[in-house]
Amino acid sequence: MEPRIDLYTNEFGAKFSKRFASASTVIVQSTVPRATQELVQLRVSQINGCGFCVDYHTKDATAAGESAVRLHLVAAWRESTVFSEAERAALALAEEGTRLADAHQGVSDETWAQVCKHYDEEQVAALVCLVAQINAANRLGVIARKPGGSYVPGMFS
Repeated sequence: MEPRIDLYTNEFGAKFSKRFASASTVIVQSTVPRATQELVQLRVSQINGCGFCVDYHTKDATAAGESAVRLHLVAAWRESTVFSEAERAALALAEEGTRLADAHQGVSDETWAQVCKHYDEEQVAALVCLVAQINAANRLGVIARKPGGSYVPGMFS
């Protein structure tokens, strides 16, 4: 698979990417646990079929100490016992917020209640922004055909 365009070396793409990454810094610095952030980004990237983002978030999560078992099971989190109730709420939000075209109701009231039960208002805002941003990143990667396999943890730090 050959990339269609490299948005990091294209002048306009590089300007946009810099600002896009800057927005993600606010989310990364939130009090949402880093493991939860990586699990959410990985699950959304799996749903959207973004090879680069799956590569990125799997490797970053591994470098941060996430277990291989949890990373392998994130695609089947509903049928797994390795995720906390808070992580499950975040993963449900991630899935429902990603599958908007598939579910006309968007995020269910039940999922929203679970998220609010486990996270404070600032964390809920961070999770909503995280889901929106990783969906946008996935679309950039899929449209540009950025393949997975080349990411090195920390390369964008």
